[in-house]
Amino acid sequence: MEQTAKKPELKVSDEVAVQITNMNKWYGQFHVLRDVDLTVMRGERIVIAGPSGSGKSTLIRCINRLEEHQSGKIVVDGTELTSDLKNIDKVRSEVGMVFQHFNLFPHLTILENCTLAPIWVRKIPKKEAEETAMHFLTKVKIPDQALKYPGQLSGGQQQRVELARALAVRPDCLLLDEPLSNLDAKLRLEMRGEIRRICKAGGSTTIYVTHDQKEALSIADRIALLKDGKPVQIGTPGELYHHPRTTLV
Repeated sequence: MEQTAKKPELKVSDEVAVQITNMNKWYGQFHVLRDVDLTVMRGERIVIAGPSGSGKSTLIRCINRLEEHQSGKIVVDGTELTSDLKNIDKVRSEVGMVFQHFNLFPHLTILENCTLAPIWVRKIPKKEAEETAMHFLTKVKIPDQALKYPGQLSGGQQQRVELARALAVRPDCLLLDEPLSNLDAKLRLEMRGEIRRICKAGGSTTIYVTHDQKEALSIADRIALLKDGKPVQIGTPGELYHHPRTTLV
């Protein structure tokens, strides 16, 4: 009697950091993300761009499991995100995220905010965690604010603290949700280049959300342009710029 050969299990390549397959997300009746397919390679800087309401922020919140997708697959560093929460802490310990709206702990100093996760999640010695935090506070140009509290800083300064805090964990995957939106034009331009240099030097996989086209073109290895919750074109900045597939692109 003939036996049907078993199909080999599909495995995500070791070179792939994040794999999203046929992913859908609803808010009630509103279909916010539609059949999203996206592969992010290790060490790659990919920018999620598109108009307001296209699902950019929701997409990276799903990657960090702050939002739950209803169908399809999201695999982060070989771990599939499902409604079973047992692997979520493992994934989050390897992911740093900068939110569009600040979520710094108001009762902790800036330095304490930046060392909390390295010490308690990564189990890094306090002195080493503080040295790393000061390194990244210097990179974002606010080392002199280390002993102040968030309430004593401006919005732009707090946003830079968010970036330093995420980088201080030395994450395998860095999720940035419009991290420069509260900065003035001059500092925004400086920080674009700094983010690119930091991410390239650290080798972190970076998924960066922005609606700013110049930001997308200057930071990305590839851009995924969303419209109505679905990527309409994914490619290098040069490919999107010189060979747009749609009028929107």
